[in-house]
Amino acid sequence: MLKVLKAALVAAAMASGALAAPALAGPHEDALAATRAGDHAAAIAIWRPLAEKGDPRAQSNLGVMHENGRGVPADLAEAVRLYKLAAAQGYAPGQHNLGVMYANARGVAGDDAEAVKWYRLAADQGYAAGQADLGFMYEFGRGVKQDYAEAARLYRLAADQGNGNARSNLGTLYRQGLGVAKDEAEAVKWYRLAAEQGHAGGQNNLGVMLRDAMGTARDDAEALKWFRLSAAQGSAWARTNLAEMYESGLGVERDYAEAAKWYRLAAEEGYPTAESALGVLYEEGRGVAQDYAEAMRWYRRAAAKNDARAQSNIGYMYEMGRGVPKDEAEAVKWYRYAADQHYAVAQTNLALLYEEGRGVAKDEAEALKWYRRAAAQGDSAAQNNIGFMYEEGRGVPRDYAEAMRWYMKAAAQEDAVALYNIGSLHQEGHGVPRDLVRALMWFELAAARGDKDAEAERARLEKELTPAQVAEARRLAADWKPPK
Repeated sequence: MLKVLKAALVAAAMASGALAAPALAGPHEDALAATRAGDHAAAIAIWRPLAEKGDPRAQSNLGVMHENGRGVPADLAEAVRLYKLAAAQGYAPGQHNLGVMYANARGVAGDDAEAVKWYRLAADQGYAAGQADLGFMYEFGRGVKQDYAEAARLYRLAADQGNGNARSNLGTLYRQGLGVAKDEAEAVKWYRLAAEQGHAGGQNNLGVMLRDAMGTARDDAEALKWFRLSAAQGSAWARTNLAEMYESGLGVERDYAEAAKWYRLAAEEGYPTAESALGVLYEEGRGVAQDYAEAMRWYRRAAAKNDARAQSNIGYMYEMGRGVPKDEAEAVKWYRYAADQHYAVAQTNLALLYEEGRGVAKDEAEALKWYRRAAAQGDSAAQNNIGFMYEEGRGVPRDYAEAMRWYMKAAAQEDAVALYNIGSLHQEGHGVPRDLVRALMWFELAAARGDKDAEAERARLEKELTPAQVAEARRLAADWKPPK
């Protein structure tokens, strides 16, 4: 079974309540200086009497202290009360912070429409955080009708003021072509601006663009740098991406133990992609001692969050009896969960169980259905298996030409089994003229990719053919390039 991990970009981010800096020197500046020095009690001693006199800046900032438990016990209800006092006076930071509380159900019942109201009042005053978070609500259709163009407009207003969330989120809209023309180079520009000001999401997203050569030249070492900076701020996405770099040896020497460390940090925060990936390391004994029970524990945690990879891997554990009693019916159940989420590996594995009648009644038509779904996503094993069904006449009329067509699709991805099967068709003259030189060429290609059956057939044909024929087959194999 193939296990794939491809960590994603960070989703759009919404700001949290923040302290507001004063325009002029005075008691507010003294209070902020105290908080920066870690003397929260001194800051509160300044802000509380000002707040009681109706100063909206003090009310809002004192609300932040209560929200985050700085110098006082955390008290979300008190934070909301103070934000309301400041917001009612038209103070934009207080309006924004109150919106955050409604959007996140902190100290008040969640109410997206109410959050939008307060974000809009702050945004209309040009307050960048309000613009950014109102953009977020438009992007995801929370409390308003989804409108990517309006989200992009608001993000740009905030981004032009240097708001890191807005810059990162605007980059994502450009990357996906939502509300703006798709432009990966423009996405890189905004991610870089966010990253360079220390925004964890922007740093992670810039790393992804550099790793995957989207809108910029591929640069694994530079990607690693940004993932590391984001991971140091606690980003589970970045920690997962950093782990993947260590696991794959991209931009750094391969180090499975280091990969396991970073996957674990993200997994312990409940990030399902990392939970699933950590399970794979335990299953295969890479970077950690092999432990099927521990692998299952992490797979189940991720599967409970509907992670398709984990569901598929649980299916495989039941199919093989790894860490659990072998149970092919249970394997079918888990493969189906993942297959219904369009996870190609699970679709192929489920199809194979239908084809062979393991854990479920044998049904070649159902097998072919699932193979086709996986093949449409480019799964080479499924493409090969469809070819085999046409070659053998399983669930479809025997058709060697159609078999060859599917084998070639898989061969384009250098699938060793498909390369072997193409050699067999040439060897037998099925759907193509019998040609032992061509057969040897394909067996050579399959053997070079680890197929043991191809190694045996290659050895047999090399004894049967003339040295000139063997040399020709080797030349053809050396010249072969996977079709694009």
